[in-house]
Amino acid sequence: MAQDNSSFPTAVPHPGLQRLRRLVGTWAMTGRTLGAAVDDVFGRTTIEWLPGGFFLLLHGEIDFMGHHAHSLEVVGYDPAADNFPATVYSSMDGVPAAYFWDVQGDEVIHWTEGSKYTGRFSADGSTLIGGWRPDSGVEQTPENTYDAIMRRVA
Repeated sequence: MAQDNSSFPTAVPHPGLQRLRRLVGTWAMTGRTLGAAVDDVFGRTTIEWLPGGFFLLLHGEIDFMGHHAHSLEVVGYDPAADNFPATVYSSMDGVPAAYFWDVQGDEVIHWTEGSKYTGRFSADGSTLIGGWRPDSGVEQTPENTYDAIMRRVA
């Protein structure tokens, strides 16, 4: 028997979420920790909208200096802060990690407590180049200090 859902309110995603649309797709990543002579960071991320358009899902796989990990990140929108809070679930440990995103034009910022990624889209949107750096007063480690190039592959 079909249900009549006409009495359910129809929610509409906040227009601010459209700032994330350039991230949607599949990306291949190569990177290098500072001081490394060759690339030692490799990954692939598929980014898609959860049906309804309220959340973005990032399915990631990374080989970081020989350590392999998988992750799922769920990104929403906080209109009061005008940014995108996210929770990352990783195969590295069982503790969900809080992150944030902001996209303004060609600039992409992604951060968590202690470090921040700043990157820039190419003119055609097919490449995102940037790097992670520790916050002021935080010691540099390979995990928080590396550069990466992400290329759209699909």
